Amino acid sequence: MDEIEKLKEENEHLKKMVGLKSELISITAHQLRTSLSAFKWMLKMFLNKDFGALSTEQEAFLNRSYESNERMIRLVSEMLTINKTEDTILKYDFITSDLENLIEGVIFEFEGESHEKSIELIYLKSKEKIPEFKLDQDKVRVVLQNLIDNALKYSDHGDHIFISAKISGNMVEVSVKDTGIGISQEQQEKIFEKFFRADNARKKESVGSGLGLYTVKTIVEKHGGKLWFESQEGQGSTFFFTLPIA
Repeated sequence: MDEIEKLKEENEHLKKMVGLKSELISITAHQLRTSLSAFKWMLKMFLNKDFGALSTEQEAFLNRSYESNERMIRLVSEMLTINKTEDTILKYDFITSDLENLIEGVIFEFEGESHEKSIELIYLKSKEKIPEFKLDQDKVRVVLQNLIDNALKYSDHGDHIFISAKISGNMVEVSVKDTGIGISQEQQEKIFEKFFRADNARKKESVGSGLGLYTVKTIVEKHGGKLWFESQEGQGSTFFFTLPIA
């Protein structure tokens, strides 16, 4: 067997091993998230006093447990996103899709969390019908999930998040605007770097890998689009991305 054939075989073996590793992580993470979510709602029922009144000490303890459980759910969800994206980053399945339906579906996923935090999610639907076009639905969903999740994470009680989509030339431009903590001017150039998290983001939300926006940028660029943002510290951020219609 020549060296090229040997390398090919080794490469195929490595691909299979990576695939098995990814599948194991995915199954384990899904099982963890399911159990954590069930535990979350049990805690919530106690906190809502569905089983009777709580003492001040009991309520404080359950609130700490609830917050800790929420952090774990976010970590597991992020692990699933990163695992899925990194494993399939070179393989895209472009199919004709309705972007507006996709956006509405992702917004619906966050309705519970936004209600809990009293943060209103507002979809500013385009007056001009956006035609169906080819995109990778799973990966664009990851983009929307990351941007909306960040907007919720770094906003406060009573804030608003505006999601919009419109046609811009031969592209569709999507934006997610929040009225949260914003990003300081001196740290804006690093925001898409792998593992980077702004100082004020760390203070508000200690849990995070710093891979979310890096992943979003990669997916958008693989689609032939562009990702950028506008932000002012203390006044919120707006993230924009484009996807080619053709």
